[in-house]
Amino acid sequence: MHLIQNRIILLLITTLISNEIFSQTTPQPVFSNGEAQIVPEFSDRETWINEELWVETNFDSDGDGRMDRMHTFITRPGQTASGTLKLPVVYTSSPYYGLKLWALLGLFDKNRFWNVKNELGELPKMHKHGKLGTRDKWPFMSFYMNTTWVPRGYVMVYSSSPGTGLSDGAPTVGGDNEALAPKAVIDWLCGRGKAFTTRNGDEEVKAFWCSGKVGMTGTSYDGTLCIAAATTGVQGLEAIIPVAPVTSFYHYYRSNGLVRSPGGYLGEDVDVLYDFINCGEKSKRKYITAVYRDSILVKNQDRITGDYNDFWASRDYISKIDNMHAAMIMAHGFNDWNVMPEQSYRFYLAAKEKGLPVQMYYHQDDHGGDPPFKMMNRWFTHYLFGIENGVENDAQVQIVREHEVIPTAYNEFPDKNAMDVKFFLQSGNNNNGALALNPLKGNASDTLIDDYHYSGAELCGDKYSEHRLLFVSPTLKDDIRISGIPQVTIRLSSSKAAANLSVWLVALPWEDEKETEVYDNIITRGWADPQNFNSLTKGTVLQNDTYYQVTFDLMPDDQIIPAGKQIGLLIFSSDKEFTLWPKPGTELTIDLLNSNITIPIVGGQDAFEQAVSGQ
Repeated sequence: MHLIQNRIILLLITTLISNEIFSQTTPQPVFSNGEAQIVPEFSDRETWINEELWVETNFDSDGDGRMDRMHTFITRPGQTASGTLKLPVVYTSSPYYGLKLWALLGLFDKNRFWNVKNELGELPKMHKHGKLGTRDKWPFMSFYMNTTWVPRGYVMVYSSSPGTGLSDGAPTVGGDNEALAPKAVIDWLCGRGKAFTTRNGDEEVKAFWCSGKVGMTGTSYDGTLCIAAATTGVQGLEAIIPVAPVTSFYHYYRSNGLVRSPGGYLGEDVDVLYDFINCGEKSKRKYITAVYRDSILVKNQDRITGDYNDFWASRDYISKIDNMHAAMIMAHGFNDWNVMPEQSYRFYLAAKEKGLPVQMYYHQDDHGGDPPFKMMNRWFTHYLFGIENGVENDAQVQIVREHEVIPTAYNEFPDKNAMDVKFFLQSGNNNNGALALNPLKGNASDTLIDDYHYSGAELCGDKYSEHRLLFVSPTLKDDIRISGIPQVTIRLSSSKAAANLSVWLVALPWEDEKETEVYDNIITRGWADPQNFNSLTKGTVLQNDTYYQVTFDLMPDDQIIPAGKQIGLLIFSSDKEFTLWPKPGTELTIDLLNSNITIPIVGGQDAFEQAVSGQ
């Protein structure tokens, strides 16, 4: 009996000693207040293990007869070398890792863009296609998140998307292979796929250090690839944090039937983006360019009508959201005129309706902008480490208010107290009218003359212009808050068979942009093709003696308009910064009696009336 007791005691002592030795030799992740903390042993860069490998996919998009392999690079704590420590992964995939620094200058080479000085409905002249080099060393952008996540007990994984950098395959700008590539990497991380030490070799590499839990994050195109991977339904991808992602390439390059460029890249289209990221193996480029760019992208993007078609539908990730199970924080800037805020909101709303765990972070600036690190850390800590920190009960929406840094928590966006307020258009002198709460009586119309030479800012600043209509509210004596998606209805006739239609909602008086924040003048904007008044997939030639009613949404927004400002509705035709530039002279006649704008205002019409009366 005593012998058995002694053996039990000895076993307990041995176990305690072993555990103590293990805890001393193999550091573990540490958590406090529901967040992963920096572990000193994981923070020593000299001990980090950097690996380069190629993950095999299940597709051959470059036509060489073998499955494409994705160039993948990894940074992990040295303590994972023994195989006893298994950690979750923060993963980002990108088409940009393989670009040489000088290639970034291609962004500003206007010869590579479509010439926007083009008549509407006419075949544009083909632009010059760019040629890029291939980076043959460790991608220069592959380290930027290492110091954030590796010290906290994560493994950082990066991969170049198909046809970029040292990855096989073809860039397809939203094609299926761009979703299947990160899926293959996640499958490998979770023990279901294969990776090799070289691009063409057969020596396998195992992700023995991976816990089987993967999170993704990235900005812009990198954020798009987070969503692309998640909508494959790949197992092991537990959480994503996309920042300013493209969720529909149609919404990136078109707007309500109109050919519209992303802000800052006038004349860019799908084929232009293809040229910019097509930096893979030179020997494969002739084939993949003929098969993908020339036969699919250029052929189907349709810069003549701007209509929605099957090509664009296949590049809309909402159509694939039923596969998704990953928890998501979506992040975006309300004044991002490159990847516009509708991109994130539409996908966030679809994920929310599907019942997925979702949160939203909005700020008032432009492109990019990660959520606060605490928010990201709590998200990954819960979904990748399994720590119960109550993150699922955090405020669903965080919005950075004007002139602030720390976000304000809200239960939802749009604000539950926001109500649509309809404003009617009243004619005035010199193309300056009023936004009124009561409709006009009788017949009234105003006419503007298209001229792309005038920017929206100039049209707002001019006291009179025949090239726009401007309708202005009374001066606010108190602040009001807009929260949601304004919608315009414009009944118009055109002197030509096709016309651009541009609408800005602005805060007036217009201030010198050198002394303002990005949100001080422009509240939100929208664009539409009047030919698509009845269908997004098929336009109708405009008859010059016929009126057409066009209804469309402006971009989502949550903004406080301060006392002393007026809300202005600017209606014009060609937008110098975004649309095609047809020859000046098209006349648009607006039926004011049957045109209006609906603005979601917190507190509704009562709040607006109190704000203008000061009572």
